[in-house]
Amino acid sequence: MGKHVSSWVIVLVKDFGSAKQRLGPALDPTERSALARTNATRAIRAAAAGDHMLVVAGSDEVAALASELGAEALVEPRQEGQNVAAQRGIARATEAGADGVLLLSSDLPLVTKQSVEDLLAASNGLAQPVVMAVPAIGRGGTNALYLNPPHAIGLHFGADSLVSFRREALARGVRFVIYRSAEMALDLDEPADLARLRRAV
Repeated sequence: MGKHVSSWVIVLVKDFGSAKQRLGPALDPTERSALARTNATRAIRAAAAGDHMLVVAGSDEVAALASELGAEALVEPRQEGQNVAAQRGIARATEAGADGVLLLSSDLPLVTKQSVEDLLAASNGLAQPVVMAVPAIGRGGTNALYLNPPHAIGLHFGADSLVSFRREALARGVRFVIYRSAEMALDLDEPADLARLRRAV
């Protein structure tokens, strides 16, 4: 039996009020906020697949939801974007002795605890250092990123992040694995994604 790998799942959750701006043409602010809360709840529940759940929260309201769902919450003093939020989460996990971290978007309407368990199980058999990335449908983005060790590469969330993650992993000699997951591939970013979701459910 190999040593158990301690994996933290870190969910990055923006303030519900300012989330999902690009869905403006399809949803009013109240609907966007409700959708952001529903998706965050789903992602945090899915994070229970890891050894520890950590939510990097964009507001006290998000932190309260995380606590209700049994996750540790780290409130961002300022919203400085996904990469800074992820760095905060990784620093906390590293300090507590995590071997690996899975950074998970909170905008995944189909994510399940089982899909996160499957990804973590797949990562267990791989030699470290390793990076596993779950591609988003269509835009070159990354919806989930597993790093072992947690600082295996830097963070490049944003447009075409998948290419950036791959490039840095290759430059550092870190194994890079694309992990395809139907449950984690769809993120709700633009009105077309809502149509995709309606077709998927």
